[in-house]
Amino acid sequence: MTIDLSNESGREAPEQELIALAGFAMEQLRIHPLAELSILLVDEPTMTAYHEKFMDEPGPTDVLSFPMDELRPPRDDEEPPEGLLGDIVLCPAVTEAQAADNGRSPQAEAEYLLIHGLLHLLGYDHAEPEEKAEMFGLNDRIIADWADERIRRKQ
Repeated sequence: MTIDLSNESGREAPEQELIALAGFAMEQLRIHPLAELSILLVDEPTMTAYHEKFMDEPGPTDVLSFPMDELRPPRDDEEPPEGLLGDIVLCPAVTEAQAADNGRSPQAEAEYLLIHGLLHLLGYDHAEPEEKAEMFGLNDRIIADWADERIRRKQ
């Protein structure tokens, strides 16, 4: 897997942890080992511009996803398709500001939103109650598995 991260936010960020988490999640979701993902960390003015241009919504947001090849997790009997997943754009300033409201540290919030963005790249959505339950349940499971993985790595 190729995971590129560019930090243009002007803030310190857990870049290596985000890359490791993205790789872990892609393996959990059985994404092709040659799939490519780009993660971009931006400042509030840049995120505001993206949010307004691409979503027609005012102000900054925490995460945006821009799928490329519309890859989907394969079913158990399928081989994973190769291709470009797309881009995930995170705004650390927004992430840090909302972390406490969600009962998470800034790093945990960034990790949660990274998985949220990745799931959007893979076609998950939360517009309908059933979709929301599936997407957020999967998001929570990946984050919990990641926490277990970090504990195993420390032992």
